[in-house]
Amino acid sequence: MSYQWLTLWSYGETFLAAAWLTLQVTLLAFMLAVALGLLAALAKASAVAPLRWLSHCYVEFIRNTPVLLQIFIIFFGLPSLGITMSAFTAGVLALGINVGAYLSETFRAGIQSVPKGQLEAAWILGISRRQVFLSVVLPQAARAVWPAIINNLIQLLLGTSLLSAIALPELTGTATVINARTLLYIQTFSVVALVYLLMSNLFSWLGNLVGSRLFHPQLVTPVKKSARWWAKKWLTSSLKRENAL
Repeated sequence: MSYQWLTLWSYGETFLAAAWLTLQVTLLAFMLAVALGLLAALAKASAVAPLRWLSHCYVEFIRNTPVLLQIFIIFFGLPSLGITMSAFTAGVLALGINVGAYLSETFRAGIQSVPKGQLEAAWILGISRRQVFLSVVLPQAARAVWPAIINNLIQLLLGTSLLSAIALPELTGTATVINARTLLYIQTFSVVALVYLLMSNLFSWLGNLVGSRLFHPQLVTPVKKSARWWAKKWLTSSLKRENAL
């Protein structure tokens, strides 16, 4: 059995190149997804009806059609319209557009979670809408949806495996080629599964680390033990006085 793992070891550089390509696609597609998601969320909250309609159509179409079909439309369908692109570009574009639709709903929920009283107070103080969004809405909305953002990043990483259908040599596509050469089914796909697991946990750890540095631990300062003790004592004494009366 050891010779089988030694055979796979000879493909170590190939696995590393595939992992690096997977990481590139993931990060580029995620940046595109964040931009599209934020634009779609703002458009859906806009007072301009055509923008709301376009955002609604984008989100509904993407969220209710298969991801693989979207990849095929971009990679195989657009060339019929004279738009050709590499498998790498098509993969980044397809995954970015797909995840962007899900992030738009995440961002919209985060924006709506900000209390309207804070917005009204900021407008009364004469702060511009742009400053209100950047200084009041965005920080609180980002904190509220940060776990969901990291979850979408991990789902995007796992979704890169679908790009093997358009012959992109990412992890799953590379594993398929190596498996066809070696016929080591369990060993080959076990290695790829382990790499996906390591990368997913790395993203999760980095997300938690950035979140702990970027946001304050708590929005509401916890009451100290002594303050609770005095409050409880005051309430108890008040009830005793009322009962005595």
